[in-house]
Amino acid sequence: MLKTYQGSCHCGAVRYEADIDLEEGTGRCNCSVCAKRRFWGTTVRPEQFRLLDGEQDLGDYQFNTNSVHHRFCRTCGTPTFGHGFIEEVGGAFYSVSLATLDAPESELAEAPIKYMDGANNNWWSPPAEVRHL
Repeated sequence: MLKTYQGSCHCGAVRYEADIDLEEGTGRCNCSVCAKRRFWGTTVRPEQFRLLDGEQDLGDYQFNTNSVHHRFCRTCGTPTFGHGFIEEVGGAFYSVSLATLDAPESELAEAPIKYMDGANNNWWSPPAEVRHL
């Protein structure tokens, strides 16, 4: 069920809201940046994401193909969301860090998780090992 969630960085400088259906699933990836961050997220269409405050406080990190902007708060360092355009995932998207949602733990705990093997560019299959993700 689609629901509007609020989210923010640790210090509160960056605030956003996103329309998310947690029942559709969430994701964890073993690519180099996701593995280092232990990222757990979900993807939404651009019209489902709204930055409420803190645009001036956002840092931007890109690597490899530079197809995704990994955004973070420049004050506290919290990675809150990313955005980009990748044809294989349907074009333009926002990727929301579920750890930054102001959501009940029970809702997050019940959300299904899909594991992606980004380290081997095999995005549609899970990696052999997922316990560390």
